[in-house]
Amino acid sequence: MHASFCALYINAGRFPNISNGKDTDFFFIKAEDAGAIPQLIVSLVRDRLSRAYSCNPKEIQVLTPMQRGNVGAGNLNTELQNALNPSGESLTRGGYTFRRGDKVMQIRNNYDKNVFNGDIGYVNAVDTTERTLTVIYDGRLVEYDVSELDELTLAYAVTIHKSQGSEFPVVVMPVTMKHFVMLQRNLIYTGITRAKKICVLVGTTKALAYAIHNQTVSRRNTKLKDRLNNNCL
Repeated sequence: MHASFCALYINAGRFPNISNGKDTDFFFIKAEDAGAIPQLIVSLVRDRLSRAYSCNPKEIQVLTPMQRGNVGAGNLNTELQNALNPSGESLTRGGYTFRRGDKVMQIRNNYDKNVFNGDIGYVNAVDTTERTLTVIYDGRLVEYDVSELDELTLAYAVTIHKSQGSEFPVVVMPVTMKHFVMLQRNLIYTGITRAKKICVLVGTTKALAYAIHNQTVSRRNTKLKDRLNNNCL
């Protein structure tokens, strides 16, 4: 089954075909041990998917439901950076180390630099003497002082929420009960539809089924209609 059809199935509350057929662009890799998933994702990004689809590992985007935990964006970024870009001149700020070649994301709007929340780029240069680094965004260079690095985060892995509005050639997404608080149908649907070519889910069928049947987020009891009606009286 293709990713687009899987997304439609999930959006309709149906469990998709995860048989990983020869001609599919949607794959589900079963991994019962959540502790082993980070290294499995590293292997997929660095070796298996990059070779199979002849792409740069940094073009493969890992999306995850949460920021925290061993399969959250924070830990996955550390693991992927260590695997893909482990050494070189660097600057450190806010618990993150940034090296030349790192994939990064702007996490707040900066109108002076003309970069905005969710923009993804690559560290083009690091100057440890001047304590600055330069990020290239779609061919445009933007310089950051070390004091401004809290506007950046590593972006080998990002939350599904942060990925909305973006598309990536290949997406890898962990789906485990570790994320049960965030496992919702619309979130999984959003993650799958970020992939332009290949989507790979890693985790348990229990977690995927839980997410597909969980629509809690869609019930928004704001009473907006009642408030509007009262104001119009």
